Amino acid sequence: MANVLIVGGAGYLGGALTDLLMQSEHRIRVYDSLVYEEGYRKPVDFVRGDVRDWDCLAPHLRWARTVVWLAAVVGDGACAVAPELTVEVNANAVKRLANSFAGRIIFMSTCSVYGAQEGLLDEDSQLNPLSLYAETKLAAEGFLHGRDAMIFRLGTLFGVGDNYSRIRLDLVLNVLVAKACLYGQISVFGGEQYRPLLHVGDAARAIAQNIESEHAGIFNLHSVNVKISDLAQSCSRYFPRLEIRRTAVKFQDSRNYRVSSQRAAAAFGFAPRRSVDDGIGEIKTLIEQGRIRTLASPRHSNQRYLKALLDKPVSPLGFELRGPI
Repeated sequence: MANVLIVGGAGYLGGALTDLLMQSEHRIRVYDSLVYEEGYRKPVDFVRGDVRDWDCLAPHLRWARTVVWLAAVVGDGACAVAPELTVEVNANAVKRLANSFAGRIIFMSTCSVYGAQEGLLDEDSQLNPLSLYAETKLAAEGFLHGRDAMIFRLGTLFGVGDNYSRIRLDLVLNVLVAKACLYGQISVFGGEQYRPLLHVGDAARAIAQNIESEHAGIFNLHSVNVKISDLAQSCSRYFPRLEIRRTAVKFQDSRNYRVSSQRAAAAFGFAPRRSVDDGIGEIKTLIEQGRIRTLASPRHSNQRYLKALLDKPVSPLGFELRGPI
């Protein structure tokens, strides 16, 4: 049994992880700035704070035996909107964590560090970050080198994490399903590019499984490598009247890669339980039940939501997104 601090625990992945750890014997505490949430209602110890505010964060690090670091500006688009904030949160805060915390760290990186490459990529493959998001995650990996740290390079997440946190509809499978259900049509740009996908619940389970394990180093986590065009075709099985608009013009996102998660399978038996079909069904059910009414709300998109916050003269969060506190 360990004291576990989940930094960024009110988010999409954090919500799924918190639910799992609430069922364990671990003592858990969630530290989150609530950038995307209006409140926090789960019956766990909670601290509202910014990872850049070290005076606020430090006492909770002293309490913790294991820190699960989920806090980040996530996604290429969101990072492009707020590059200074991205460097502060995704890299500088992790550097300070590595230099200040002597316990176990479980850190979320991304398979985006591989960029665009042919072949099946493992943790020793050449790296080719194509965005600030990937660059800052790779920098953070370097800060954790030699520590008691387990680094997960996550595939693109999909599905429903929990019943409280917002659903992200800026992730490729989630947004395709939402558009198919709400509008009856989806657009595919190029479509031949590969993405490794992973259900958010499977990512959470891998973290929970390793809270007190002795594993360290870098591990890819994914369930399936799939072409974007094939994802669109999978959606058509659930929406027979779906119109798929295809264009040979490639989208501005140039990532294209397939990964292997064999290292995680061999080390701790990583075996994803939820499929692309499961994720499609989850999002479809939410929309058909009227729980998601529109894609227009910025709250469903990291990029659009951060842009809306940064465009306001006064931050509604109680702290500034620009610059140090």
